[in-house]
This record gives sequence, C-alpha cells and structure tokens, in this order.
Amino acid sequence: MIPADSTNLRFVADAMLGRLAKWLRILGYDTLYNPSWDDPYLVRVARAEERILLTRDAELARRRGVRVLMLESERLEAQVRQLRRDLPLSTGKPFSRCPVCNTPLEEITKDQVWGQVPPYVFATQSEFRLCPSCDRFYWRGSHWEHMTEFVVGQGES
Repeated sequence: MIPADSTNLRFVADAMLGRLAKWLRILGYDTLYNPSWDDPYLVRVARAEERILLTRDAELARRRGVRVLMLESERLEAQVRQLRRDLPLSTGKPFSRCPVCNTPLEEITKDQVWGQVPPYVFATQSEFRLCPSCDRFYWRGSHWEHMTEFVVGQGES
C-alpha cells in the first residue's frame, strides 16, 4: 500500500531512472539509486526498507510483495507528472537532499565556505548547504530559478 502522506514516501529507482532519481532528491525525497543494482537487489531493498520501487521494466513491475510504480514514459517531465498524478507527491522540502548521493544537506555559514567556492559565488551568495557525505557545496545560483520552475511547474500540468 502506498502511503497517503507525502512525507513518508521513500523510493528506490531502477537503472533506467537515474534522472528521475536525481529530481526526486531535489524535491526532497529519500531516493536510492545505483545503476549497477540488479532486479533481485532492488526488490530486496524495496521490501526491507518499505520503499516504493520505481521502474519502466514490465517484468520487474510484476514482482510480488513489493510496492511498485511502473512509469509509462521515458521523458522526465512526463515521469514527474505521473508521480504527481499517482502519488501524494509535493514540493514540501525541495533542495534538502544531495542530488548526487541522497544525503540530507546541512546548512552552513558563509564563513565556512570561504576558499571552498568560487570567489564570485562567495561574494554574491549568502546561504550555503553542504553534503556531509560527498562534501559538495550548494547555493542558490543562476540555475536555482530554472530548477524551481521545473519542480513547481510539473504539478500544474
């Protein structure tokens, strides 16, 4: 059974859904993804961690004892629309997870990024986040508006 509350949604995505996994992380959803994981492993993780298995593979979608959402399209925009249609997906915690490794981001002070980000970024930005697992820094750069439009805009179609 898929939870009615969007805060409890956790996913594991198969090898065909790397871009979607990244965007679910950007939306703030705990989404596991590794293109080297085989089908039996994906099923075990989904069952053991009570995650929704996202796939475009019809054979994998027929597995019993696991919550599966079969995605219809190859296009990212259509996949996000389908998720919004079929699940209680929201944009409640966008930009709170590392899109690369899925770890929750930590807010850090501007002083902590001195020498770690380009000088122009340091001079023009005031808020920063850090992924404690992969040591990547994030800030609201010029890409932020485009990403926000994409994330929010998918719910309107």
